[in-house]
Amino acid sequence: MLKTSARLLRLLSLLQQRRHWTGNELCERLEVDGRTVRRDVDRLRELGYPIQASAGVGGGYQLGAGASMPPLLLDDDEAVAMAVALRSATASVARIEQTALGLLGKLDQLMPARLRRRISALYSVTVSLAQDEPGPDVDTLTELAGACRDRQTIELEYQDRGGRASRRTIEPLRLVSSGRRWYLLAWDRSREDWRLFRADRIQSLRCGAGFAPREFPEDVAGYVQRSLSQGMTGDVLRARLRGSAEALAPSLPPWCGVLEHIDEHSCLLHVRGETAEDFIALLALTGVEFELIGAEERLPQLRAVAERLARALA
Repeated sequence: MLKTSARLLRLLSLLQQRRHWTGNELCERLEVDGRTVRRDVDRLRELGYPIQASAGVGGGYQLGAGASMPPLLLDDDEAVAMAVALRSATASVARIEQTALGLLGKLDQLMPARLRRRISALYSVTVSLAQDEPGPDVDTLTELAGACRDRQTIELEYQDRGGRASRRTIEPLRLVSSGRRWYLLAWDRSREDWRLFRADRIQSLRCGAGFAPREFPEDVAGYVQRSLSQGMTGDVLRARLRGSAEALAPSLPPWCGVLEHIDEHSCLLHVRGETAEDFIALLALTGVEFELIGAEERLPQLRAVAERLARALA
C-alpha cells in the first residue's frame, strides 16, 4: 500500500484524468478500501480541493472547479507531450513565445533526469525551418474560439492575399489548424456562402449578437482539406466550360476548381480565389473555351489583368 502522502498525490492525479470516478474504481486503483478513500478525499478537501461526492447508483467523486488552479500532476508521457507541444506552440502562434518558453523552463527544472534526456535528444536532432510570415495572434484565436463556442456573430476587417481590405459579418463555425496556419470556417452573410478566413489576415474583429447555427452540409475536416488543396480560400467564380465534366476531369488539376455536370457538351467550373490574377490563372489552366457566369462585379478587374497580358504579348 502507498504511504498517505503518495496516495493523496495519486488520488489527485486520478481525479484530474477524467470527470467522474466511482468509489469502487478508486479503491481498485489505489488498492485500499472505501473508508480510506473517503478519508483521503476529506484530506484533499482540507487542502482546498473542491471534490464533489454523490451517493447511490452512479454516484462517485469528481474534482470541481475551484478558486485557483490545483497543481497539475503528469506522468512521464504526459510531461514529454507537454514539452513538445509547448515548443511547437512558440512557432505557430504569435505573442505566446515568452509565455511558452517560461513554462518550458519551469517544466525542465521539475523533470527527472531521464525525461530531460528524452526531450533533449529530440531537440538536438530537430531543425526548425524559418517562417517568413508571423502566426496569428493568440488573442485573436481565443476570441474566435469563444465566438464559435457561444454562437456569436463576428464583424471583422479582413485583408486578402492582394492586400485589399473588406468588412465582413460572419457566423463562425470552427477553427482549423493546419501547421502554422489557422483558419476560421464561417458563413459569410454578404456572400451567402461558407468561407475560410486565414486568422493572421484578420485585422480586427468584434463579437456581436447570437445566431441560430446553420447545419454544415458535409464533414468539416474533409471540406477544409479539399478547400486548402484547391486554394479555395476566397470568393467564388463560375464558368461554363466547353466540354463535358467526364471529358475534362482527367486533364483538369484538382486544385483548379470543382466541376459540375450540365450536359454532354458543357459543364460548370466553380473556381475560388482572392484576386483577379487567381481567377485568370485557374481558368487558363482549363485549356478550353469558357463563358463567365454572374461575374459582373469582377469583370473590371479581370479585364485589367487580361489587358496587361495582351500588352505583354503584343
